[in-house]
Amino acid sequence: MRSSNPVFSRRGFSRDAGYAGFNAQQPQAGGPAVGTSPYATGNPYAQGAANPYATNPYAPQDTQLGAPQQARGNVMTIDDVVSRTAMTLGTVVVTAVLSWLLLPVDPANLGKSYGIAIGAGLVALVLSLVQSFKRKPSPALILGYAAFEGVFLGVISAAVSTYIADGVVVQAVLGTMSVFAGVLLAYKMGWIRVTRRFYGFVMAAAMGFVLLMAVNLLFSVFGGGDGLGFRSGGLGIVFGIVGIILGACFLALDFKQVEDGVAYGAPREEAWLAAFGLTMTLVWIYLEMLRLLSILQGDD
Repeated sequence: MRSSNPVFSRRGFSRDAGYAGFNAQQPQAGGPAVGTSPYATGNPYAQGAANPYATNPYAPQDTQLGAPQQARGNVMTIDDVVSRTAMTLGTVVVTAVLSWLLLPVDPANLGKSYGIAIGAGLVALVLSLVQSFKRKPSPALILGYAAFEGVFLGVISAAVSTYIADGVVVQAVLGTMSVFAGVLLAYKMGWIRVTRRFYGFVMAAAMGFVLLMAVNLLFSVFGGGDGLGFRSGGLGIVFGIVGIILGACFLALDFKQVEDGVAYGAPREEAWLAAFGLTMTLVWIYLEMLRLLSILQGDD
């Protein structure tokens, strides 16, 4: 199984049938039990030859299995993920606030500010794609993505707050935080089980959602307005709710990716990858929440 986020798609972060596996046939010593799976293709972090990180001659040896293990201080922990995520999200927030304050969205400067926001968004997209195809996480690329994404979000948020409804940005932030907390609680309580079927359903729904939004965008570019009307009015409300639900599902997938990485001793640098994926998902949820609230506020 692959992650919903492209930053995870080239890694072995996965689980099948609700058990930690990293597509693994054999679990790491001390790790959770793994059932056999026709999709198992080898755990990239497992002990032995299959683990590309288990070749460090200075790593301690397991006397029972005779296989090298990673040094304790060189594996990813939850604290690593939390700290890297805080840095990445903090960069997004700081640059968003600065762009809000320094890039005016009054009618005389709106076009210029929008141009800067679109440019920043495109740069963020390019950086995210470059990171997605790199073999190892690059903190510089990830923080660069966060900075440019923050500029984009800051201008868009300022424009929405100015021209649609004052206070809608705060509501969107609180809504995003609520979705994150709710999904985390549901995941930890076992109310959400990320299985292969769950993953397949989410990815199919996400591809359909993105395809419809792309078609709607094309119609809006050539026909004006909102194209097919998927992002405004009643349909906009429906698709806004669907987008938030998909974002919540992505969060559940991301939580499982992080849990797998910690359980199977992924290298500490992979915490940057986890932070990148979580940031992308939270940005998705925030934008969908902002659009939904904007539609609801505009209809009042």
